Amino acid sequence: MGRLDVEQLPYREYSNRQLLAVPLAVLALALLIVLGAWVVTGTPVDLGLAFTGGTEIRFSADADTAEVQETFADVDIDSIRSVGTGNSYLLTTQQEDTGEIENVATEAGYEIESVSGRSAAFGSDSQREALLGLAIAFLGMSLLVAAFFRSVVPSIAVIASAFSDLVIPLALMNVLGIDLTLGTIAALLMIIGYSVDSDILLNNHILKRHGKFYESYFAAMRTGVSMTLTSIAAMVTMAVVATVFGIPLLPRIGLILVFGLTADLMNTYMMNVSLLRWYKYEGVKR
Repeated sequence: MGRLDVEQLPYREYSNRQLLAVPLAVLALALLIVLGAWVVTGTPVDLGLAFTGGTEIRFSADADTAEVQETFADVDIDSIRSVGTGNSYLLTTQQEDTGEIENVATEAGYEIESVSGRSAAFGSDSQREALLGLAIAFLGMSLLVAAFFRSVVPSIAVIASAFSDLVIPLALMNVLGIDLTLGTIAALLMIIGYSVDSDILLNNHILKRHGKFYESYFAAMRTGVSMTLTSIAAMVTMAVVATVFGIPLLPRIGLILVFGLTADLMNTYMMNVSLLRWYKYEGVKR
C-alpha cells in the first residue's frame, strides 16, 4: 500500500476558525434536519417495525415492482420493495392481522415465503431500550475520554466529533428514508467506536508524544486515514454484496457506516485538529 502524502495538505494556510467552519456548518444543517423531523413526526428519524410494531411479508412474484404495487393498491400497507436478484419482494404494514393482505397476494398468484410480526407494545419497549443503550454508550464514552485526557479542550474535541459523527448519519437517514431499526442502532454504536478510535489516536500523538505539532499530526493522520478508508471500502463492499444477494439488513448498516466514517474524516481532521491547535498554541497560528 502506498504511503499517504498527508504532509501536502495545506493546514498551515488556514486559521482555526476556517477549519472549524466547515464541520460546524455541516453539523448545523444535520441538526436542522433531525430537529425538523422530530417536530413533524415526533421522532428524530423514522422508526422501523422493530420499534413501532407491525408485520413484514416476504413473497415471490413473477412481476415487476410497479405491477406488484398495483396489486396491493386497495389494502393498507406501508411499503413494498424488491429484495435480492430474483423476484422476491418485502412488504411492510402496521397491521398485525395480515389475512386480507395474504389473500390478495395468493389471489394474484404470488408465493408467500415468510411472515414475521411484532406487537406495538413490544416495539415501544424495544425503542426505549435501544435509545437508552445508545445514550449510555455515548455517556460512557464521554466519561472515559474525560478520564483519559483529564483536560477540557481535548476531551471536548473527541466528544464533539463523536456527536457530529452520529448526527450526520441520522440526518442522511431522514433524507434517504432509512428507518431506525435494531440493525441501524448497532451501526450507530459502531460509529461511536470508530470515532473515538480515530480521535484518541490523533489526540494521543499530539498531546502525549514528543515532537512538533505538525509532525505528530501528520503521523497520526497517515495511520487514521488509512484505517478509515479501509473500513469505508469494506462497508461499501458489504453493502453491494448484501444488496446483490438480497440480505435486507446489511446494505443499510453498511450505508450508515459509510456516512459515519466519511463524517469522521471531516470531523477528526478539521474540527478536532482546529481545537487541538488552539489548545496547543492558545489560538496562535503556527
